[in-house]
Formats: sequence, C-alpha cells, structure tokens
Amino acid sequence: MAAAIEGMKSAYAQLSAGRADIPLRTRLAIPAHKGTAIFMPAYLADSDDLAVKIVSVFPQNLAQGLPLITGLVLVLDATTGRPLAILEGSSLTAIRTGAGAGAATDLLARQNATTVAIIGSGVQARTQLEAVCTVRQISEVYVYSIDVKHATAFAKEMAGCGPIPTRIEVVAEPEAAVRQADIICTATNSPRPVFDSRALQAGAHVNAVGSYRPDMQEVDVNTLRRSLVTVDSRTAVLAEAGDFIVPLTAGEIEETIIVAEIGEIINGEKSGRDRPDQITFFKSVGIAAQDAVAARLALKEAIAQSLGQLVTL
Repeated sequence: MAAAIEGMKSAYAQLSAGRADIPLRTRLAIPAHKGTAIFMPAYLADSDDLAVKIVSVFPQNLAQGLPLITGLVLVLDATTGRPLAILEGSSLTAIRTGAGAGAATDLLARQNATTVAIIGSGVQARTQLEAVCTVRQISEVYVYSIDVKHATAFAKEMAGCGPIPTRIEVVAEPEAAVRQADIICTATNSPRPVFDSRALQAGAHVNAVGSYRPDMQEVDVNTLRRSLVTVDSRTAVLAEAGDFIVPLTAGEIEETIIVAEIGEIINGEKSGRDRPDQITFFKSVGIAAQDAVAARLALKEAIAQSLGQLVTL
C-alpha cells in the first residue's frame, strides 16, 4: 500500500502538470441487461505508462451471486505498443482507489489524526482503511453500514491487519462515527448524502470515493461549503460526480468551490491545509492515470516474484 500511495502521487502530479493523456471515460450502456461497460485509456508521459482499463457494472449480478463490478487492465509497452500484461481489474481498482485517498490523506489530514470513520463496508472500504492507516498512526476505527452484519464481518476481518488497529467499533448511525473521527472515508453507492455535515468536527478530513455518476451523492452541500475542497480531476468530477453536479444544477454552489486538484498541491502550485481547525475534503471519481501507474507497479512486482502466467499471442 505504501508503494501504491507514492505511485498515486506520481499519477496525480503528472495529470495536473498536463503530462497525462486521459480521455474522459467512455460509457457503453447495456439496457437489455441493465449494465454498463466503461473504457478508460491513459498515457503518462513522465513515467511512460500506457494502459487501458475495462470495467463492467451489472447490478443484476448480485442476485446471481456474481460480482457487481468486474474488470481487467491491459498494460502496453509505450515504446512499441505491444501488450505486456493483463491484470484482474477489480482488485487493482480497489487498491489504487484506496491508495489515492491515502495520498490525499497524507497531504491534507492533520499529522496528529488518530481516529477514522468508515462509511460503507465493501471492498473499497477495506482499502480506504488500509491506506489511511498507512499514512497516519490510527488508534480507533468506527464503521457504519446499512447492512449491520456486513459491517460486523468487516470489523472482524480488518481488525489488526497490517497497520490497522485491533479495535474496530460498529456503530448504529453514521453520525456516531463521523463526530468521533479525524478522518472520514465514504465508500458507498448511495444516491443521497450518507451523513449530516453538522457531525463533522473541526479539523476533520473527508475522503469521498463512492459516487461516480451524476445521480450519486454521498456528501451534502454543506460539507462542501465548510471545507477546503480538492479533487483528483476537475474535468472528471464536474462531468461525473453527483456530489458536485446536484448542487451545481440547483445553483447552490459554483465550480470555483474546488480549490485545487490534489496534483496541484503535490506540484506546489496550490496550498493544502493551512490551519489545524480547517475541514479538508477530497473527492475522487477515479482516473485512468491511477490504473496505468498501479498496473505498472503490480507488473514490476509480478516479474520480481515470478508470479503470473506467461502466454504467447
């Protein structure tokens, strides 16, 4: 995770410096089966990473005991264009999404942050928690999910894993987690805000990574108004994230509420947190630059450890 976090900092820095070519993701609706296929290519000039990710989201899979989201990442040699590897995409996406929030947390959260609230208990919630605990000395974790059994299983599974503390408390209401937390991570597919902004304590940092469509909104408008707002990509967030699109359409905020891309802070072009009591907010919809860098790191490790299967095309 530590290596992935540094990789995400590189991806964000290249994006904000104009050194990454990442067309807005292409969505292909499959209405007959209520599914969506998403195509995400990326080329990063400084690190010479070239890859494309294909993700499918089919809600009806759940009733069949199949994953909601599946995907793969194709890694290409940037000097010749030939394919180098195919990686399972769902795990890679979870890792790079968690690492992206870890990078933002490292840059924006208070150095003395010790408590975390996790809203959601799925795959993304797991890597969010791992990443936050990698960059800060976390001693207490609170988790909320609409599925209490799922939250309880999450707490049991994650307690004591790597840098994660052994005590994870499942709470009955999201605000019960938020009001006790220095760092809040939302990792849900909720169409409406998952906590009341009034529960945020001074100096908190929020990572919102769940919503990736205009009809999804994990945080309320007052969370944005109270915060120093940063994003992974202005273009992507304003095109895809309901957290911004909903209040923008209603005239409740303007695009200028976004203070910086996280890459601009990494590159020293914009400032991050400037006082201990400031609330900071990071919104990520996920960008293909992250996948390209994460895939390169994974492939490097696979080669070093002689993992994977070699095939001839």
